[in-house]
Amino acid sequence: MKNNGVYHLVFRDYPDVVNASQMCEMLGNINIKAGYELLKSGRIKSFMIGHCYRIPKIHILEYMGVVEE
Repeated sequence: MKNNGVYHLVFRDYPDVVNASQMCEMLGNINIKAGYELLKSGRIKSFMIGHCYRIPKIHILEYMGVVEE
């Protein structure tokens, strides 16, 4: 399956850019502290708006190994 196809099938109910809480839900309801560690360590790429993390959905899929960088 092409990466583009996976992007539109997996997590289609989520927006293209999610917050840390949504990211934790997407990763199987992991603890928010564990989610912040993934973001702070750079294992999941993100950007900040003010003091809030914003995570493009594609970076979550890359972390999961579903799509390639």
